Amino acid sequence: MRKAYMKYNIKGGFIAATKKSAKSTSTIDDLKINAANATNGTGTVAANPEQNAALFLSPVNIGGQTLNLDFDSGSSDLWVFSTQLPQKSIGQHSAFDASKSTTFKPVQGAQFSISYGDGSGAAGTVGTDQVNIGGVTVQDQTVELATAVSQSFVQDTNTDGLVGLAFSQLNTVNDGTKKTPQKTFFDNVMPTLNEPVFTADLKVDGTGTYEFGKIDTTKFNGAMVWAAVNASSGFWQFDSKSFAVNGKVQQNANASPAIADTGTSLLLVDQPVADAYYKQVEGAQNNAQVGGFVYPCDAKLPDMALAVGTNMVTVPGSQVNFATVDQANTTCFGGIQGNGGAGIQIYGDVLFRAQFVAFNGGNQSLGFGAKQ
Repeated sequence: MRKAYMKYNIKGGFIAATKKSAKSTSTIDDLKINAANATNGTGTVAANPEQNAALFLSPVNIGGQTLNLDFDSGSSDLWVFSTQLPQKSIGQHSAFDASKSTTFKPVQGAQFSISYGDGSGAAGTVGTDQVNIGGVTVQDQTVELATAVSQSFVQDTNTDGLVGLAFSQLNTVNDGTKKTPQKTFFDNVMPTLNEPVFTADLKVDGTGTYEFGKIDTTKFNGAMVWAAVNASSGFWQFDSKSFAVNGKVQQNANASPAIADTGTSLLLVDQPVADAYYKQVEGAQNNAQVGGFVYPCDAKLPDMALAVGTNMVTVPGSQVNFATVDQANTTCFGGIQGNGGAGIQIYGDVLFRAQFVAFNGGNQSLGFGAKQ
């Protein structure tokens, strides 16, 4: 459920060489014993916004090589641009070179193929390597090396791949005949952390952070509210059956389940919810050509509150705007949009910019705290 920003993107966007050594190889069965055999505690990594804060990129060190990856709580594959790709696909991307890592091990017969909600995707081979994110390390993390990527990834020259942070069952690694899902970085590192959590603090106007093993209570106001997660789908999924526009609570009849997805730019709600919100915005209209609700940029946008389980969390109206859609900068595209009848509500970065969010893998829950 990833990368809705591609559909809605409004246009106007150290590789350490090491001595090569002979590589050992692994099999699909060997991957089952992957574990974080290091003591970690906590770690913090920057989350740097791209244009319009359409996505956030973080430096990830794999086998001594640093790439800028998109952390995606809506998928479960850690894949990277690799030197196995054609040079025209690599372009300006940093590409992982397995031959320059003394800790990389190819996995015989393993492959991956992933497709995202916007039609983009990647496919290729599989190995293991040491992965360090913000000071926390997994020694034998499954890493997927792209040999083919969709054109949208080629064009997004800042993004060198993804770190999937949903539940491991969604991982797409297979042995050529059947799926053999591998553990995500978070699932591998979680037993070594001070707390079994990672948090997202995404900012539209500056560098945010992802943090592992700790909930920093200085980053939100008041008490955090929690919602139980239904992990059976593989997503950080929860109920969201009501909403409020400017404080007026309304029920979302036949509400779809919602997921917390750092890899989607927008807040994608059931269509009746989007319709109710934009009824309160003067001049708003659902523009099929643009692909969603637009409105005069000087319109006053109301606050939107959404249920997360039995609690409500708020996105201030001042943070709903996503981008301008005309050269005169008079028409704007909203960060809240309908989900097109997808049967799932995808709570993406528009929500994360307003709320500090904690993902608790220990008891499978989500915590939300209003930003400072």
